[in-house]
Amino acid sequence: MERSGIICGGTICIDVNKVIDRFPPQEHVARILEEMPDCGGPGLNMAIDLARLGAPFPIEVIGIVGDDAYGRIALDTCRELGIGAGRIAVVPGGRTSYTDVMIVAEGGRRTFFHQEGVNAQLSTGHFDLAGSTAKIFHVGSPGVHARMDAPQGNGNGFSEVLARARATGHRTNLELVGVAGERLRDLALPCLPLLDSIIINESEATALTGVETHRDGRPDWALVEAAAAALIRMGVSGLAVVHFPEGVVAADRDGRLWRQGAAWVPPERIKSTNGAGDALASGVMLGLHEGWPVEKGLRLGVCVAALSLGSYSTSRAIPSAEECFAYGEKAGFRPTS
Repeated sequence: MERSGIICGGTICIDVNKVIDRFPPQEHVARILEEMPDCGGPGLNMAIDLARLGAPFPIEVIGIVGDDAYGRIALDTCRELGIGAGRIAVVPGGRTSYTDVMIVAEGGRRTFFHQEGVNAQLSTGHFDLAGSTAKIFHVGSPGVHARMDAPQGNGNGFSEVLARARATGHRTNLELVGVAGERLRDLALPCLPLLDSIIINESEATALTGVETHRDGRPDWALVEAAAAALIRMGVSGLAVVHFPEGVVAADRDGRLWRQGAAWVPPERIKSTNGAGDALASGVMLGLHEGWPVEKGLRLGVCVAALSLGSYSTSRAIPSAEECFAYGEKAGFRPTS
């Protein structure tokens, strides 16, 4: 059977992006300058980003929402972008998960306040892959789903659904979110041997591998490569991708390493870094699905991430893949050493 498409499972939430004049100390006040709700969560973000890139294959989402206004935003967005939403469960009377994203106007730095909502009810039973002919199963994120995070079988709910996806012929990919390092390690380690690929940031890579990726307070290319290589040794069977503000590295089972510098972005064009990691991952995933050389997928990834910085939304600034590549060629890239 010839497979095509990506199923994006796991976290569906609404990001309530609030632009503030400053991040205040406790018991002080900051002014909200602008506010906008938009789709979020690594499961949904990946699907939306792939659709905006013009991915030439089917895209579906597995997850859970409430029958409320935020749930309708997620479902309507999928419908508008041609994303399959038939595997999204709608909980009567439930509250869709949301995150208040506090974005400091100058510099776009983010702080997150998360309401788990019906994501607490997400379980392995929602991940019915029967009849799926998708090529890749992408899932995120351990640490924010009470039932999925709970011990099960030989790991947790995430390792269970990854094993199920493998058994039904899917390639597998995992994405993470910023939960406490030891907790992240406990949840993600059982998943690594069940992955064809993983796309995470340098802090998450350090939490999983114990390899310190920073030198003198900044990510170091060689150290980030060492962390990516460690992920392969820990079980990832295909490609380990680790991104950081200056760029992205990858390592594979054959010992090969790749580096790609970030695309240049003028500081005045940066509105928010919210969703930049998901944006980068979507470019890499499109390349993995299409069988591109690794370096081409990494380059698309950094171009998508760069353009995503131009909006407070996680995805609204993302154009087609062709436009992303053209932006990178015009803007140039950071050095890789």
